Amino acid sequence: MFATYLIGLREGLEATLVVSILVAFLVKSQRRDRLPQVWAGVGLAVALSVLFGWLIEYTSTSLLARSEDRELFEAITSVAAVVFVTWMIFWMRKAARTIAGELRGKLTEALAVGSLAVAGMAFLAVIREGLETALIFYSAAQGAAGDSGPLLALIGGIVTAVVLGVLLYASALRINLSKFFTWTGALLILVAAGILKYGVHDFQEAGVLPGLGDLAFDITTLLDPTTWYAALLAGMFNVTPAPTVLETIAWIGYAVPVLVLFLRPTRRTPAPGAATSAPAAPSTPEPAVMSAPARTSPPTTTVTERGADAGAEAEAASAPQRA
Repeated sequence: MFATYLIGLREGLEATLVVSILVAFLVKSQRRDRLPQVWAGVGLAVALSVLFGWLIEYTSTSLLARSEDRELFEAITSVAAVVFVTWMIFWMRKAARTIAGELRGKLTEALAVGSLAVAGMAFLAVIREGLETALIFYSAAQGAAGDSGPLLALIGGIVTAVVLGVLLYASALRINLSKFFTWTGALLILVAAGILKYGVHDFQEAGVLPGLGDLAFDITTLLDPTTWYAALLAGMFNVTPAPTVLETIAWIGYAVPVLVLFLRPTRRTPAPGAATSAPAAPSTPEPAVMSAPARTSPPTTTVTERGADAGAEAEAASAPQRA
């Protein structure tokens, strides 16, 4: 159940942050009249996400009569969920620093178009998270038919995310979102590896892949499936005591390289224009300050105190700089 709670927390917090950015922009821009359109778009996205999740479950339990067809459907949804998880994790890692500015820019354009554009902007910002949540939850909760625990864990994660988002919006709580998304991203990679392993097992049961009876190892005596810790490992990361060879290859082949790529340090690219500075005077060994234009004439005036009055600052702005 912790895996589904983590899914709800991670996806819910992403959606909550997106909505809070949109709401904060409208409030600060004195455009509270557009807030109903934002909430309408959010509500429609949530409703369609729930409908999508129900449709997946209904297809698996009612529309597919043969067990082989159900296994194949679950395998395909598992692979699709892994693709979405991987894309979402790396996208959030890359876009975390610029998402607020991009959303504000898109919302500004939507405000110029009209109310329907604002609602559509909020809808598109949330629907991606909702559809991903429904698909990933279905894949992660396979094998728990008749058990309401995974659903309650997912709801609990979403509720926690909403509470955190509200507190962040109200500035009552400050957390390091970069570290949060890094740690939860690493855990979700392990969850996705387990989902992929489950999908490979379903492909084997459906007869698409061979080797259903070829076990990589059997440590049932060490990892008793009836114990709580074995159930925890199986529920979170689909670690089982007797996996097949293909399942093991899939789990390791996905988890190891993706974790390495995700956790490796990233180079921060300088902001546009940050690397461009004014040329220094010929006699100055250090670069000139970016905010003041460089002059070819010899430096004559220096302003070093930050507490200078406005007149001195204006004079310093027009005077050449000297190291």
